[in-house]
Amino acid sequence: MFKRSDQDSRRSVHILVDGAAVEAREGDTVSAALLVSGRDVRRATAVSGAPRLPYCMMGVCFDCLVTIDGVGNRQGCLVPVAEGMQIEIQKGKREIGR
Repeated sequence: MFKRSDQDSRRSVHILVDGAAVEAREGDTVSAALLVSGRDVRRATAVSGAPRLPYCMMGVCFDCLVTIDGVGNRQGCLVPVAEGMQIEIQKGKREIGR
């Protein structure tokens, strides 16, 4: 569904998503990198477990919550990727201490 422009010449950045290597581009947000990766990336809501994908991409809806480098409830649409960043798809409510 999402595709990079053939003219996108930004430097590659390598991140890990649930332990799998994903290639992003310098300047991408975590959510943008996940959407363009082609993986079925989504979070599950805490109450019903319903699957969610990033929606607004500007920090309003909270549908893009992920765990980044061990810190949960991060809005992936607001965090730029960094080399070696470790992302976990958030499932349900945040655990204490994460």
